[in-house]
Amino acid sequence: MKKLRLILFSILTLFLLSKISYAKEPSHSGYEWPSYVQGEAKVIDGDTLIINNIRIRLFGIDAPEKKQICKKNNKGYNCGHTSTEALKRFIRKQRVTCRWKDLDIYGRPVAICSAPGRMEGSTIILNGMMVVTGNAVAYKKYSKKYLDSQNSARESGIGIWQGEFDMPWEWRRKYK
Repeated sequence: MKKLRLILFSILTLFLLSKISYAKEPSHSGYEWPSYVQGEAKVIDGDTLIINNIRIRLFGIDAPEKKQICKKNNKGYNCGHTSTEALKRFIRKQRVTCRWKDLDIYGRPVAICSAPGRMEGSTIILNGMMVVTGNAVAYKKYSKKYLDSQNSARESGIGIWQGEFDMPWEWRRKYK
């Protein structure tokens, strides 16, 4: 049953992708695949956005789950909520651009996403910003791209690195 749902979800995603206006780049086969999407982003959690009704996972990072509790100064706090709010602050209701890297096991795009920075003409790579500020970790299972950012956050003791926490994938395994 799970396999059937996965196949149907993938087909639906591909259908939706073909019906929405995207920048396209030609492939060697002559078929044009979407390469990115831009628009107003709705933040779902610290590593997931929705743009133009497309659920997008941020490539190479894993953020605490919405109900995940971390410890700072021996006191529990909802680090999943903190991570979600951080991503909202970085976006600041600005137009977000996400460039596809892959599809996840559910058929959702996995992307590197950016938003305008505070300085004129600057751009924030949201994936890296979430990791370097300690609001997410590098998802080493899929990419080592953000390991330096994670090491910087850990060494600085910022975000979730201020205290104790389960890696998001370990927390999911325990509690979901």
